[in-house]
Amino acid sequence: MIRDLCDGQLEGAEIGSTEIIFTPEKIKGGIHTADTKTAGSVCLLMQVSMPCVLFAASPSELRLKGGTNAEMAPQIDYTAMVFKPIVEKFGFKFNCDIKMRGYYPKGGGEVIVQMSPVKQLNPINLTDRGSVTKIYGRAFVAGVLPFKVAKDMAAAAVRCIRKEIRDLYVNIQPVQEPKDQAFGNGNGIIIIAETSTGCLFAGSSLGKRGVNADKVGIEAAEMLLANLRHGGAVDEYLQDQLIIFMALACGVSRIKTGPVTLHTQTAIHFAEQLAKAKFSVKKSEDEEDASKDTYIIECQGIGMTNPYL
Repeated sequence: MIRDLCDGQLEGAEIGSTEIIFTPEKIKGGIHTADTKTAGSVCLLMQVSMPCVLFAASPSELRLKGGTNAEMAPQIDYTAMVFKPIVEKFGFKFNCDIKMRGYYPKGGGEVIVQMSPVKQLNPINLTDRGSVTKIYGRAFVAGVLPFKVAKDMAAAAVRCIRKEIRDLYVNIQPVQEPKDQAFGNGNGIIIIAETSTGCLFAGSSLGKRGVNADKVGIEAAEMLLANLRHGGAVDEYLQDQLIIFMALACGVSRIKTGPVTLHTQTAIHFAEQLAKAKFSVKKSEDEEDASKDTYIIECQGIGMTNPYL
């Protein structure tokens, strides 16, 4: 996909290869289609292409096909409801239109992403967590699965959250995905907590054959609660997704996180190697974080500028 976005040369990109050689050319913009032909995640296609098309010569429309709600990747709901509002703090906007949802194993989903290039990215500062003001979400079923499954996931998640957070209304909507907007069968849930300073945290889970609905709801609720306990201003799944943007931005970015994931450590390693950005990861020195596993990730961005604008 990246080769096609920039008319580049790519050698060795086949299964079993241990080395690739990639030579990028001019990032063009325009309309691009990428199809995993399986339930391969459209969100991962979006992750890899977005930093490129931000520095394109003209606006881009990416037509991404595959799985929208798949294991081992963000669900499209997470990308739209958590990643998008936070990443737009770097000073760009994008539009994400879910045409069709697709699930494991067939995929068949399609998402259209539209974005305009920027001259430069702004640094971000996400260190003030604030207090939780809202908890909401959606529990969905698609295809042949009964609507009761969505209601059961939502109810179990609400019960689980109530044990720990008593004073907030938890609004999880059960949803039957319309037949014309979902390919195949699937079920899952995403729950989001919003804070007074605009931070967003999520817990999510996907149904699998033989796993009862209550268990799926509880898993998402427990993931959300774990992310609220650590005192960071981003959840464990957002931290690594912000690294590349911090590296490219102009100025110093800081984010407060819980335990730094292996994904984030890897992202930092490659951002330092490839972009020559400088990162530091230090334990938070704030008093309220003393008893918690809380860190500040700081980056001196390289101030990448778009040569075409």
